[in-house]
Amino acid sequence: QVQLVESGGGSVQTGGSLTLSCVASTRRYCLAWFRQAPGKEREGIATFYTGDGGTFSDVRDSLKGRFAIFLDTAENILSLQMNDLKPEDTATYFCAADTEVHLCSYKSSQYPYWGQGTQVTVSS
Repeated sequence: QVQLVESGGGSVQTGGSLTLSCVASTRRYCLAWFRQAPGKEREGIATFYTGDGGTFSDVRDSLKGRFAIFLDTAENILSLQMNDLKPEDTATYFCAADTEVHLCSYKSSQYPYWGQGTQVTVSS
């Protein structure tokens, strides 16, 4: 059983920045950040793979330049740095993990383990 604990959400104004963190209880995984706004489907934001094949990361094309994902290997904390936030970024953000595959996707169905979510609110 993998445990994921997110933190770092909050309220900011347009143009502000936040960093979300996810502490995972396993060191070999696909980790991903998703978000879900009210009335919308869950959307994959960024992925990070670490395992025998090395480390690979990706950010959804539409968010590149504003969002970045990185891993603190010493503390095993996956972070999502979000800059230039917009009201449309308002959502609950979730960390998810998959320990069985070596290719991380943006499909929520891939990930059996989820954190509790952290709220991000961006006001205009």
